[in-house]
Amino acid sequence: MIRVLLADDQALVRAGFRALLDSAPDIEVVAEAADGEEAVRLARAERPDVVLMDIRMPGVDGLAATERILADRNLDAIRIVILTTFDLDEYIFEALRAGASGFLVKDTEPRDLLQAVRVVHEGEALLSPGITRRLIADYAGRPRGAPAPAVRLNGLTEREREVLALVGEGLTNEEIARRLVVSPATAKTHVSRTMVKLGVRDRAQLVVIAYETALVTPKWSQGT
Repeated sequence: MIRVLLADDQALVRAGFRALLDSAPDIEVVAEAADGEEAVRLARAERPDVVLMDIRMPGVDGLAATERILADRNLDAIRIVILTTFDLDEYIFEALRAGASGFLVKDTEPRDLLQAVRVVHEGEALLSPGITRRLIADYAGRPRGAPAPAVRLNGLTEREREVLALVGEGLTNEEIARRLVVSPATAKTHVSRTMVKLGVRDRAQLVVIAYETALVTPKWSQGT
């Protein structure tokens, strides 16, 4: 059973999500939070598998709550999905950087919400890499000063750097396999090893690193 914590300041939204999630035979809503402070407290008390976190809440918002939960080593097994009204929300970028596994817009189809919870529970990043790439490219590509130091990539092999760049471009494991002329299993292994070496939770964070270290450059900044 996948145990879910709902965090949203709108009671009607929480009620709708709870009804949908509890209708699935393999998903159970174990708690609801109306703000980020309560979400952190309930995450510590209930130890859910997945948190559906509204990004914009009064007081402690979803970004701050995400950072606090994922900074707690006792809660490192929790996966957080950011809920937002807009698919291009700069707070989402910061949440992905902090370790969130992905995001959903609130008008997501019911079947897609259920599948998202299952995908994240299995340890994968949420939604297609292409959607995440579009978000990251938009915000990571804006003027923010110098890129993050590329020194953190020093422990990667050339192949792993190549794989990281391809993940940053939004390619799936199957697409990476075709590009490198290797098997999908080999591509998946390269992605997994890259994640371990960089100390990240999932491929959403790999995309962030690829842009922050300028391993991948947003196309608009290249004049295209």
